Amino acid sequence: MSQISLRSLALALTGSVALLLGACEGDNPSLAQSQYLGGVYGNGPVSSSAPQDSVSYWDGDGVSGKPSVKIKLSEQRAYFYKGGQLVGISQLSTGREGLTTPSGSFSIIQKDVAHVSSQFGDYVDSADNVVVPNVDVGKDPKPPGTHFKGAPMPYFMRIVGGVGMHAGYLPGYPASHGCIRMPEFMAENFFKSVSTGTPVSISH
Repeated sequence: MSQISLRSLALALTGSVALLLGACEGDNPSLAQSQYLGGVYGNGPVSSSAPQDSVSYWDGDGVSGKPSVKIKLSEQRAYFYKGGQLVGISQLSTGREGLTTPSGSFSIIQKDVAHVSSQFGDYVDSADNVVVPNVDVGKDPKPPGTHFKGAPMPYFMRIVGGVGMHAGYLPGYPASHGCIRMPEFMAENFFKSVSTGTPVSISH
């Protein structure tokens, strides 16, 4: 092996180690964007490299009326209504190409404030260090000495199958495995304001 290729290999290995060591750093944009489902890593749910959110707001406290949610995939926004009155808008990151968020009329079928994915996450060692990030437990082989750690999906509101709304990383474009990610403060407000049966419509 030539000296140049040995140097290239050493640089590549150094970069891999740096990525693994930085897996808990919420401000690493490549890592934050790769954590499709959870995105709640490091000190905060959103990387500082993410686009600034100038969309999301909540004015629903103290407003009565039946809640409902309308999601516009083309806008990457969710609209929250109480009694037909718009009380909040949330920026979103929905399903990426090939794993699109389904459209149609749904309703909330489950709420779980501290939900953890049973399918997507990381393989970690006994000290909880990430060994292999972004795995699909049904497809990706588990390295010896590791165990699966599901991606956190706080304020999870399931609407159909494995798809739901939850707090997560928003890179500024559709990036999830199909779930509807929103800023943590918006997910918390949506979560406290919906109940099982709350209608959710999703359109393009």
